Amino acid sequence: MASNPPFRLRSLPAGMRLALTLLICVCAGGYAASGAHMIEHHQNRDEREGLSLVDLEGAYHGVTNRALLITAIERGHPDGLADADKDLLMRWLESDRISEDYDNLDLGDEAPAEVLAIACLSCHSARGDEATRAEPYLDYWDEVKAVAFSRDISPTDLKILIASTHTHAVALFTTTLVLCGLMFLTGFASALRSLLAIGASAGLALDIAAWWLARESASLVYAVVAGGALHAGCMGLMMIAVVWELWLTRRPAED
Repeated sequence: MASNPPFRLRSLPAGMRLALTLLICVCAGGYAASGAHMIEHHQNRDEREGLSLVDLEGAYHGVTNRALLITAIERGHPDGLADADKDLLMRWLESDRISEDYDNLDLGDEAPAEVLAIACLSCHSARGDEATRAEPYLDYWDEVKAVAFSRDISPTDLKILIASTHTHAVALFTTTLVLCGLMFLTGFASALRSLLAIGASAGLALDIAAWWLARESASLVYAVVAGGALHAGCMGLMMIAVVWELWLTRRPAED
């Protein structure tokens, strides 16, 4: 007696397949919104536009974000800056009188504003030659102060991290479990189904574990990024596979 073929999602009636497709779309939209929320929530912690690893390191571990002027000077920018001027600017940027001494008249030609004008404004001026003009502009104090201060970025408060872990662990466990179950009801190769399910599960476990472990080691912020990317990527591929199965494969009865 011939055994019945294994159940596949394509066997469902059209109404149920439409319902599942709409739910998959909702899930995909939720993941997109989650990514947008992460960017919006964490970006500019370093007071610079866009999401960076510094923002994430600050959120999960805490970091001292060194002033952009300091990092520029340390890497030898601008070219030809005299050692005396470099030392003067570094002493100023590492002092607690950055605002007060910027254009302090008592300092005369050694005022940082004077040194910056000579060393930097040939390029970093809104009024400079368009061919060599570069941001950030340093014409005025309001522009200079945006790149002159180092800042301590504190990690997410422990109470918030606990609440976030509780919410995400339970919700994403459920979502991942359901989508993995749907994936195993498709006709794709068993190895592919297993690989995507393991990738999504391992990525989620790594992501959430690294939220906590990164508080002790900044290097594990990379594990947060890797785990989140692995989980989201595998989940996205499984969503595509499930929708493909629902509409673009032949019904078992047609085989």
